Amino acid sequence: MPALDKASVNALLKEGDVMRMDLDIPPKFKVGDRVRTKKTGHSGHTRLARYVRDKIGIIKRDHGIYPLPDTAIDGDDQPQHVYSVEFKATVLWGEEAPTTDSLRIDLWDDYLVAEQQDKA
Repeated sequence: MPALDKASVNALLKEGDVMRMDLDIPPKFKVGDRVRTKKTGHSGHTRLARYVRDKIGIIKRDHGIYPLPDTAIDGDDQPQHVYSVEFKATVLWGEEAPTTDSLRIDLWDDYLVAEQQDKA
């Protein structure tokens, strides 16, 4: 793939979010939902970082529908919602982490499962 020149970059920036897909796919989660990330990612490339696997977080935003990068390399976009999920620092790094800190990471539907409200 050739490098983009300045005019091409400016044109792409004017188009906006070119990867977002305008499809009628209902979201699996809504803002405020508790979710748990899956324990493992795709066997190849994945955007599910190891440090957030099998952790509980809260949906903070639905960014819309995007192709799942794990499968896009195979030519199968598998479009789905991408969410900003917030994790408490203590959930990710243990009780020694500052209790007021948190991290947000963008995750696809396939990486998440609903978490029961009565679990910690």
